[in-house]
Amino acid sequence: MKGIVIGAGMGGMSAAAALKKQGIECDVFEAVKENKPVGAAISVWSNGVKCMNYLGMGEIMDRLGGPMHNMAYIDGLNGQVMTQFSLKPLVKEVGERPCPVSRADLQASMIDWWGRDKVQFGKVVERVEQDDAGVTAYFTDGGVEKADFLIAADGTHSVVRPYVIGYQPERRYAGYVNWNGLVEIDTNIASADQWTTFVGEGKRVSMMPIADNRFYYFFDVPLVKGLEEDRASAKSDLARYFSGWAEPVQTLIKAIDSDAVNRIEVHDIEPFPTLVKGRVALLGDAGHSTTPDIGQGGCAAFEDAVVLSEVLQDSGDIIAALKSYEAQRAGRVKDLVLKARKRCDVTHGKEMSKTQSWYAELKQETGEHIMEGLKVTIQGGPLG
Repeated sequence: MKGIVIGAGMGGMSAAAALKKQGIECDVFEAVKENKPVGAAISVWSNGVKCMNYLGMGEIMDRLGGPMHNMAYIDGLNGQVMTQFSLKPLVKEVGERPCPVSRADLQASMIDWWGRDKVQFGKVVERVEQDDAGVTAYFTDGGVEKADFLIAADGTHSVVRPYVIGYQPERRYAGYVNWNGLVEIDTNIASADQWTTFVGEGKRVSMMPIADNRFYYFFDVPLVKGLEEDRASAKSDLARYFSGWAEPVQTLIKAIDSDAVNRIEVHDIEPFPTLVKGRVALLGDAGHSTTPDIGQGGCAAFEDAVVLSEVLQDSGDIIAALKSYEAQRAGRVKDLVLKARKRCDVTHGKEMSKTQSWYAELKQETGEHIMEGLKVTIQGGPLG
């Protein structure tokens, strides 16, 4: 049996690892000539780390994961701590730590683990076809590849997705803009072993520690879509949006490298029940594009890969196996997309009264409620 994987991002490389685990030959094709991930870093929660362990890439998480042992919410305007607690009880209960990691380092390490020379870059898929004998992928350079099945992990702008679901879905603007990047850890901004989040006015400023003494930072601001802003004006834009906020926020803004900050208008896509058409399956953002508000985008792709590996174990019927994959994943990923959307609306002031109520709740929070919510999400994955 042979498979084709479209995409060499986190989803594509985890899919390739899933097939390798079952001894299935596959070829990986990536559209870009050089893999350049969008976004500075990613929070991989315990369920995602468990999946990476299962897929044989746990060492990558051990090496790249930052020491995120505690969590705190701080009032962005006056700098007062709203809640602060250790994540050790969560880690003990779910059996694995969370690992915030550099996105570029993670993707590069996954490709290197697979074998960079085995990934075919600059291969833009144009269309796919299938019949009783297998799947054929056609590329814009005239190339044609055949296999028994195809895994489309070609991202939120997936070319293969409309073939699978039967229509071209629209991306939904989530209502806020995210700036993100990396800075050297400065304890005047936040503790070096803590996920620290400043909140207020429906805005958010967050720092997570990653490897090599760096913070992954991000700023969220509810804004209309399509403003004439880019990284060149990031520092002045953020200084304006966060004028009057606490000194650590101002220190962070001053530390930003304008040439290395990302500005993203955040979108998701309405969940769809179909992830598979015959011998073709969607995986990762191609199958479930979510906002980053519960930190499960990458984790969901890793979960997909685990389930894909499990259904292919000793399976002689690829169509039945992929149908089982769809049955196990469709409900889970829909739940994650909608859960992230709900959290997004509360965090970013869609109804400010609800956001203010959340701020009040944070001031009474001991950590138990937040960790219980995290535990439910983590344990809903295929590895518990």
